[in-house]
Amino acid sequence: MIGLPSWLSAYRREWLPGDLTAGLIVTVMLIPQSLAYAMLAGLPPQMGLYASILPIIAYAAFGTSMTLAVGPVAVISLMTASALQPLAPAGSDLYIVLSMQLALLSGLMLLAFGVLRLGFVAHLLSHPVISGFITGSAILIAVGQIRHLLGVKPEATDNVASALVALGAVIGAIRPATAAIGLGSLLFLWLARRSLAGLLVRIGVSTRLADLLAKLAPMLAVILSTVVVALFDLDRHHGVAVVGAVPGGLPAFPSLEQLLPDWAMLQVLMVPALLISLVGFVESVSVAQSLALKRGERIAPDRELIGLGAANVASAFSGGYPVTGGFARSVVDFAAGARTPAAGVIAAVLMAFVLLFMTDLFRALPQAVLAATIIMAVTSLIDFDTLRSAWRYDRADAVALVATALGVLFAGVEAGILTGVLLSLAVVVWRSSRPHIAVVGRMPGTEHFRNLLRHAVETQPDVLLVRIDENLFFANSAVVEDRLEALLASQSGARRLVLSLAGVNQIDSTAVGMLDDLEASLDRRGVRLEFAEVKGPVMDRLSRAPLADRLSGRIHLSLHDAVAAASPT
Repeated sequence: MIGLPSWLSAYRREWLPGDLTAGLIVTVMLIPQSLAYAMLAGLPPQMGLYASILPIIAYAAFGTSMTLAVGPVAVISLMTASALQPLAPAGSDLYIVLSMQLALLSGLMLLAFGVLRLGFVAHLLSHPVISGFITGSAILIAVGQIRHLLGVKPEATDNVASALVALGAVIGAIRPATAAIGLGSLLFLWLARRSLAGLLVRIGVSTRLADLLAKLAPMLAVILSTVVVALFDLDRHHGVAVVGAVPGGLPAFPSLEQLLPDWAMLQVLMVPALLISLVGFVESVSVAQSLALKRGERIAPDRELIGLGAANVASAFSGGYPVTGGFARSVVDFAAGARTPAAGVIAAVLMAFVLLFMTDLFRALPQAVLAATIIMAVTSLIDFDTLRSAWRYDRADAVALVATALGVLFAGVEAGILTGVLLSLAVVVWRSSRPHIAVVGRMPGTEHFRNLLRHAVETQPDVLLVRIDENLFFANSAVVEDRLEALLASQSGARRLVLSLAGVNQIDSTAVGMLDDLEASLDRRGVRLEFAEVKGPVMDRLSRAPLADRLSGRIHLSLHDAVAAASPT
């Protein structure tokens, strides 16, 4: 029997004011974002509102974060558009059905990962790869919104370079009224982000309230621009593109037949659904963990998979598209005083009220303002700090970040993230295939052994002590063998080769075979192979090979014991 969520069964009355306040503020912030992100995904604006009701409630029932705000987000909206635009015209009935199918597949994958306790899949995407992917996506989104900001209609393109060229070709067709509204809104939002909170603090508003009000600037831009367009009929007289009629009422639940793709379409949607699942999960978990740490709370990654999976399934069955936890909304939810997911449930109820009674107010909402909202939201995601730190610390990570970003910009969303994942895995294999191997000696007067290139140590001409600082497997076995042979050649008087395996946690059959061959070769040359500091799991593997019998009496607890052992006569 499924019981109440733990946060609900332990709910306290004193938490309600904070949850109510946060729910109201997040709703005000969510309305323009939901409309804008749905249009970014190539969907009717009401689908963004649909994706902001049941998914929030589903996450509240199964998720573990107290303040994660689930719903439409920019990057997942872009990934949805990238996946579906080759399959159907944006906004068409087929496109809408495919978006719901994509949400269902993503949700089912997340649920399966959660049931199988595969929360570690988030680690397949390194932080530099995620940073590069989000940075590239943010730039791609911002460039794509310029057409709406200026009221032009360039040719459709598939990368950022051709998009800029297409924009340049229609620059003379800018609609002055649209550009004035769009650029004016962009300037207002930029000033609000930069200075509004400080200005409010100077006139006596508390810092916390000032920060919240500054984050609600997009809603003010929406209200003011909608009023101006409606008063002066700018859509009819000056060609300002508006959202138009937004159907009111709660979403009609699609049939199961609509939601289940046929076999051919399932094969097409599987990879985009998997990538959306991975990116959405990583983004959500990183936000949820950072906020949880501020209050000494904990989240469970496997349960987060269940929560996000349930949210996406709920989105599919309520006429929405893929969702995940949003950074900006979650931060606002946290800052507004949310104590539990009840704040999200309150936001969902308020969003349902908006759908029932307020959609007529969106008719004159200019698309240029939504474009400005998107641009300001995504520019904050461009991450040059991670690139700078990665370049200082690890050039390979920096290259993976840049390659992922460029892949997104010039080859597409899926190609970009796959490039990043493959580069990250390639870097891991490359590093592992070139393990650090050190000749060590005893620190004078101690039982400690250190790298002779870094410390003044004592060595013996007839004993070569070598420490291997990497797991041994098929990709590095030959390199390790060549390196050991080279070291023996440089110390020709050595009659014993002692390998410290303290840094080896795993060893595969290829590596065991290499050590077996090495021991036989050394024995023929009168050199004795010995081991020291072998970990239990590695010893278990070695014990199953013939090598273990030949090494009887030659496996030492420590390097000190190995050196103290008498040399063979």
